[in-house]
Amino acid sequence: MDMALTIIFISVLILAHEAGHFFAARWLGVRVEEFGFGFPPRVFSRMRNGVRYSLNLFPFGGFVKIFGEHGEGEGDRVSFMSRPALQRFVILAAGVFMNLVLAWALFSVAAGIGLPQIADNAAGMPVSILGVMPGSPAEKAGLKLGDEILEMRGGSAVSLRIEKEEDVSNFVDAYRGEEMTLVIRRQGAVSEIKATPRTSSPEGQGALGIALGRIAIERSPWYLAPVAGAEALARSTAAIADGLWSLASKFATTGHVPGEVSGPIGILLFARDSGALGIAYFLQFIGVLSVNLAVLNFLPIPALDGGRVLFLAIEKIRGRRISPSVENAAHTIGFVALVLLMFVITYRDIVKIW
Repeated sequence: MDMALTIIFISVLILAHEAGHFFAARWLGVRVEEFGFGFPPRVFSRMRNGVRYSLNLFPFGGFVKIFGEHGEGEGDRVSFMSRPALQRFVILAAGVFMNLVLAWALFSVAAGIGLPQIADNAAGMPVSILGVMPGSPAEKAGLKLGDEILEMRGGSAVSLRIEKEEDVSNFVDAYRGEEMTLVIRRQGAVSEIKATPRTSSPEGQGALGIALGRIAIERSPWYLAPVAGAEALARSTAAIADGLWSLASKFATTGHVPGEVSGPIGILLFARDSGALGIAYFLQFIGVLSVNLAVLNFLPIPALDGGRVLFLAIEKIRGRRISPSVENAAHTIGFVALVLLMFVITYRDIVKIW
């Protein structure tokens, strides 16, 4: 899948999130000052019904400026700060809601097109690569997610036609430290790739560093696709929440960002690989990203929507509002911390590639 198309889809996810805030604010009568596509500097803008719609130089995502979101205009009925707590919560949560709705739509379309599933009755189905470990001999050789392994060849003209996963693992174990040839099928085209399995490997990875399985296309009828989409949304949300809890626990224990966390570069590479498996896989991946964006934004961290909801909850418990200057300072600190974290993760992504 073209990288530019991936960037466009990710921008749509961010824009949909901001559109949620925009529509909720307009619905509740809160003044929206600007709805922007991309990030400043501004290239073009137009005023319509009191809102400035802008096109900005960096076309990645978007933003919405709501009057009163930083504490200004208290007492003005069109200010965010003048609204009851429930209305402010609706505006803050609307971005997350939009991302979940978009994810459901993407999952539903993908289910209607047909998604690859690990097959229970796998007789006659080719053995496919379901995962390639970073830095493994498989990755260095150029093996990719979705490749079907048809045949393996070793020294002395030894050749084995692959019928089940054990055929691959047994052949690899027999040729540790020796170059072998894998005959694969990728998007219908058959080719040969040479790889040398490790003599010793990290725990749980194997000598070649691949995960294997046999997959079948499972397609939902159009009238059941929305149900399948809802089920996929529930599973993804639960899995992402569980994963974030696990990552947070590791960070709290070790003080280091876990290695499995990926930034923008890693996400683009994952999207490229998923796109190579077909449009349904790609839509499913973008749907998972949309759920990620929703869950991450609702974490109680200053600068995120969840952080603002946290201050709203504290306000209700205390019975009076927190000083806007204190809240804005907390959000600024949170934003700087998140930017620094993103730099660290992006640097690690670059190191992995090189």
